[in-house]
Amino acid sequence: MQGDAATIAALFAVDPVGLGGVALRSPACENRDQWLALLKNLLPAQTPLRRVPLNINDTALLGGLDLGATLQAGKPIALRGLLAQADGGVLVLAMAERMSLSAAARFGSVLDTGMVALQRDGLDTSAKANIGLVALDEGSSDDEQMPAGLADRLAFRLLMNAHEENEEGPEWTAEEVLSARQRLSHVKIDDEAVQALCAAALALGIDSLRASVFAVRVARVAAALAGSPSVEEEHIGVAARLVLAPRATRLPPPTAQEDQTEETPEATENSETPPPEPEPPSDKSDTENQDQNDKKDDTKDDPEDASNEENNLPDNLPDNLVELVLEAAQAAMPAGLLASLKIGQLQRAKTPTSGSAGALQKNALRGRPFGARKGEPRAGQRINVLETLRAAAPWQKIRQRQQATAEGQRQRIVVRKEDFHVTRFRQSGQTTTVFVVDASGSSALNRLAEAKGAVELLLADCYVRRDSVAVLAFRGQTAELILPPTRSLARAKRSLAGLPGGGGTPLAHAIEASMLLAEQLRKKGETPIVVLLTDGKGNIARDGRPGRAQAATDALTAATEMRLKGFSTLLVDTSPQAQEAAQNLAQAMGAQYLALPYAGANTLNQAVRAVAGRA
Repeated sequence: MQGDAATIAALFAVDPVGLGGVALRSPACENRDQWLALLKNLLPAQTPLRRVPLNINDTALLGGLDLGATLQAGKPIALRGLLAQADGGVLVLAMAERMSLSAAARFGSVLDTGMVALQRDGLDTSAKANIGLVALDEGSSDDEQMPAGLADRLAFRLLMNAHEENEEGPEWTAEEVLSARQRLSHVKIDDEAVQALCAAALALGIDSLRASVFAVRVARVAAALAGSPSVEEEHIGVAARLVLAPRATRLPPPTAQEDQTEETPEATENSETPPPEPEPPSDKSDTENQDQNDKKDDTKDDPEDASNEENNLPDNLPDNLVELVLEAAQAAMPAGLLASLKIGQLQRAKTPTSGSAGALQKNALRGRPFGARKGEPRAGQRINVLETLRAAAPWQKIRQRQQATAEGQRQRIVVRKEDFHVTRFRQSGQTTTVFVVDASGSSALNRLAEAKGAVELLLADCYVRRDSVAVLAFRGQTAELILPPTRSLARAKRSLAGLPGGGGTPLAHAIEASMLLAEQLRKKGETPIVVLLTDGKGNIARDGRPGRAQAATDALTAATEMRLKGFSTLLVDTSPQAQEAAQNLAQAMGAQYLALPYAGANTLNQAVRAVAGRA
């Protein structure tokens, strides 16, 4: 077993509730099975360890009304869910990358509060559910990720490969884990260590405060596992390596010592300072001179304070401890971090759509069932027998007594009009990505080539995802729909083959045309996503007259109108350098901004998927 994987298993076994859990990203392989077996062996013998299937219903997970016992007893009988049954233990969640946001919210609430609240079917109860969670993520690409809100509540993020060779690492026994549990409450950590971990999280660009809390917990657990009564530097390094490094979004800033370049002998000789010139006589008194010297001393920058301010670190921290934490985190930082930041930021952004086939739409008759609502089965709607019986069950004893008094006979089950529930359905709408391409200017050919490549990549799997693509090109004085919404790759290639470039930039007209097309798609029940490729510098006003000032004003007005309509948008700045005009336009449009001066078709395709909410 790999060293860090075994260490994470031991640390999590000591305090599964306090550490939240482990986000284990790995395909179904022998290495993952060995790690799960190791975790099971390290947990105390009586610790509950349950597996949670992906499509578990709310009744089985949270609990609910025991229909059979309720009908027999004539009063509501509650059924304990899997979360309450696993109190004090560990749940293994399968295929977490496919979990819905609503299911992730339920697990997140339980991890935060340690309680399961049940308020439905005439029940108002709560039960303890102090659990740890092992979320198995089998995603094969960056587009398949577990919900960020759930991953943030898990202390560890562990990555395994199917063909990775096991390395010899530290080994612990269940007896050592049990002893560490008993020592954990007595382990102490000083304020300097806590501040150093928080400062390191800030320097690594970690926004969530849970990371710092988990890092402190892991440091204390590591000390307890090592038999130490207090947290030492090596335990802080373990916390930085296993908790902070996988969450880093940027490299730590260089320290003051790294910024200072070593002087060569020649530079030292050339940099000899001339002797100070004698100061001219001054008419000021000695007191005034002394005041000025005091002011100079007060305003002189302290190099150490300047370094802390530049690194966003608090004052009064020991430099060696902060550097130790940052070095430990940087040593374990994933490779290629900076290269994936731009796309990763888009994937973490909130988008109004979810899923790979557009926004979910309610339907009374077709689609997938997702619960029931109170009402009579009219106009072809289907009665939900189970929910109808659930609503009628708590009232059976009273209704049977009333019916026996009125009619002199009793029925086994009395169902009334107010008990009826009908099944609700929902179906996924189609997603249509509208590329709005700036075909003006000398560099239009490069932009069109990028758009053509991205369209072909999106259409390659459109049959599975049921997506459509449209292309609007703007040049001269107007915008033209050169490719209506289609899923045909051959038709797209024919339409894009002879697209000309050059001329003016009617940016405002292009935004209005894309907004009109998006409105038409929305009325059809589809989910439009607008991708605008431009440098943000229009020179043709809305009325067709040239002029950069009026063109910029018209473009911002049209962008504001699009933001108010709530469309999902992405603005790709295709300039050689990021332009302020494009950033202002993206802000007014409410669009995600992506500066990709040399955007390839694959990178642009990934950015579109991120905005579409396919994580």
